[in-house]
Amino acid sequence: MTNRTAFVTGASRGIGRACARSLAETGARVVLAARDAAKLEEASREIPGSTWVPLDLASPESIKEAFAKAGKVDILVNNAAVTKDGLALRMKRDDWDTVLATNLTGAFLAIQQVLHGMMKERWGRIINISSLVGEAGNPGQTNYAASKAGLIGLTKSLAQEMGSRNITVNAVAPGFIDTGMTASLSKELKDNLLGQIPLRRFGRVEDVAAAVRFLASEEAGYITGHVLKVNGGLYM
Repeated sequence: MTNRTAFVTGASRGIGRACARSLAETGARVVLAARDAAKLEEASREIPGSTWVPLDLASPESIKEAFAKAGKVDILVNNAAVTKDGLALRMKRDDWDTVLATNLTGAFLAIQQVLHGMMKERWGRIINISSLVGEAGNPGQTNYAASKAGLIGLTKSLAQEMGSRNITVNAVAPGFIDTGMTASLSKELKDNLLGQIPLRRFGRVEDVAAAVRFLASEEAGYITGHVLKVNGGLYM
């Protein structure tokens, strides 16, 4: 992917950081984006040739500024997301709005920033990080599940719009990945979850990064509108 520029949101930690590292290993110039400047700087130091820009996906102005600094983008990985969990009956409107604004609207606005350049080049890769819960649902996460399901609909519609321009649009739907989120779960809950996963382990961030790396490659040039499940067989 030499001479390609990849822009990864939520790249300061976890899955986003792993995706940025993996794409950099292919020779791509990688732009890391997230809200935490200190963590971005730390991540950029460990990823050779990378740069970083501050980005708040809940702010349209921040999105425009970040992409203006990044320049031409060939590969966009929409990974950044927030959670504000709670039962629907008691969910605050602000918690609904915050999650949808960041996870879905923010991803859409980021896509709008790169489309003109990709159309001009007649080459592009857009990869949206959805989630198992976007397909299967999850109690207490109506807002998060709705945002991730929305990304799948966005992916499939945009793939149809952009196919003639040689721009592929795909989604990756991770299951339970070994990150800070799963580290806080009780042993009982972890054991219960592992019993439901055919591969009998949580995923690694590298598992998701490998899927993103493939979908960003030339070898995946005939794949578009696809949702690649990286979940150990938990949801088929």
